Amino acid sequence: MNRRAFILSSVVSALGCRGKSRTFSAPPLEGVAAASFLRTRTREWSFSFGPVDHVVVVEPVPLARATRVVIALHGRGEALKDGAHGAWGWPSDYALLEAVERLHAPPLTKGDYGGFVTDEHLSIRNRGLSTRSYEGLCVVCPHVGDVDPHGPFVTTLASFILGELIPRVERELGIRLSKKGLGIDGVSMGGSLALRVGLLHPDRFSSVGAIQPAISASQRTDLTELAVRARARQPSLSLRLLTSDADYFRSAIEAQSLAWTEARISHDMLVLPGPHDYAFNRGPGSLELLAWHDAVLREN
Repeated sequence: MNRRAFILSSVVSALGCRGKSRTFSAPPLEGVAAASFLRTRTREWSFSFGPVDHVVVVEPVPLARATRVVIALHGRGEALKDGAHGAWGWPSDYALLEAVERLHAPPLTKGDYGGFVTDEHLSIRNRGLSTRSYEGLCVVCPHVGDVDPHGPFVTTLASFILGELIPRVERELGIRLSKKGLGIDGVSMGGSLALRVGLLHPDRFSSVGAIQPAISASQRTDLTELAVRARARQPSLSLRLLTSDADYFRSAIEAQSLAWTEARISHDMLVLPGPHDYAFNRGPGSLELLAWHDAVLREN
């Protein structure tokens, strides 16, 4: 059995208890020392909140008294699944648990990225990890149903995340979230949701990222106005857009980056090789989500 199959089989067996809060350690990966599996623990929570019915929490081990949290929103493929499986998009389907292990044991390789990385960016990432080791994040992964990522649901989702989900994370994990310790990110549909939720609440989020966000040129003005207002309210807000050469949203994402630059909204923009697909999520997706937020949340 390969290591991803092992993870998935362990996850499926753990999902047998719906409607309760479950805690379990990340399953071992073949060929990796057993001690490395103490890097994460996962919990599954059930909710009764419209399109959000399940949440998986990936917590670092050891869990610090004061920590940093990233909300990670999945793509439409997971939105079409039931919540008990869709909530595991980032931890399992996108190989986030494996990405945590690799970030703790640099240097990263092209294989870790599934081949979807340039020599230049791989060198930059490894230099950063050698200068400042990856510390770890609490990654909170809600399952969101198939919604319009640009419609009124954005406000509802933001209220749920900030008013119900984050307080439960702090309460059940026994952590104290610092004032500048919260980020949000997502891929495709989730990337669009993350952009809008984060930009609407710059007083709560310190980092806002979007990986291959499902945006169009028609939203460029709206997203630029949101970013201008957000940065005015929170000058230290970190922003990042990530796309790939075969991403079918690439042109819109690059146009959005240009619009932000013209509006003097500083941000990180990264274009890597690769498709708009699960293979990209399992390489650059998880690695870059973790590494970028880990770095910028420490700087804010």
